[in-house]
Amino acid sequence: MPRLAALTIIVPDYDEAIDYFTSALGFALLEDTRLNESKRWVRVAPPGAETAILLAQPKNEKECAAIGHQTGGRVGFFLETDDFDRDHARMTAAGVTFEESPRTEPYGKVAVFRDAFGNLWDLIEPRR
Repeated sequence: MPRLAALTIIVPDYDEAIDYFTSALGFALLEDTRLNESKRWVRVAPPGAETAILLAQPKNEKECAAIGHQTGGRVGFFLETDDFDRDHARMTAAGVTFEESPRTEPYGKVAVFRDAFGNLWDLIEPRR
């Protein structure tokens, strides 16, 4: 049965992105393989996740323009937690920029944050 193995986020710099995802968001660096002089295969993921994020540097102006706008300005990534308050506090202390105060919705506790590259994410603790 097919599964979603990875999705791509275009970032301006591999090392900057690795640092952000591992330090600020607490992701694990799964792989960093040099493919040629300018291209690397870099995968990060939250601990225990089945789907990874492939970090990709842009190769042309069109891709450069997509940095931070890959989902048309909508929240495009959803980081699920089992303890919203713990992870919100840790991420805030690590310099993550939240666009709003935490709020409770019928589906759970949530707050939107902007990653270091401009993409919008939800940090969400689903209602159990």
